[in-house]
Amino acid sequence: MALDFKINGKNESIEVDPETPLLWVLRDHLGHTGTKFGCGIGQCGACTIHLDGQAARSCQISAADAAGVPITTIEGLSPDNSHPLQKAWIEMNVPQCGYCQAGMLMAAAALLQNTPKPTDEDINTFVDNICRCGTYTRVRAAIHKVAAAQKA
Repeated sequence: MALDFKINGKNESIEVDPETPLLWVLRDHLGHTGTKFGCGIGQCGACTIHLDGQAARSCQISAADAAGVPITTIEGLSPDNSHPLQKAWIEMNVPQCGYCQAGMLMAAAALLQNTPKPTDEDINTFVDNICRCGTYTRVRAAIHKVAAAQKA
């Protein structure tokens, strides 16, 4: 079945089983490999994308449910790592292995979009991605740095 997607502002159409998880549509069919597979059960957050502006675990969304809804992947956050969160991540050496960081960045970007001045509790609640390297302290510091720099 042909499904139409709007990914990072670009229209794309592919033949795919409507029940295919969006994660595999993005990675295997459309080449958006920044979105990572972690657990496949919606717990780790490595596959976090924005679906209509909200953070969502792409391994838990069917292709049919995502068709026609604006999708932003890590590749669409900015074309050149110029998003304030990406800059803060680099400046503050947030990642270690880096595998989970695309999902972390997408969760953090959605949080700041909805809560421009998040508390530690907000960050803990909404950026609940799993990081095996334990970079949570640096993630929180980078989010606070970007929030402080945003206009009120």
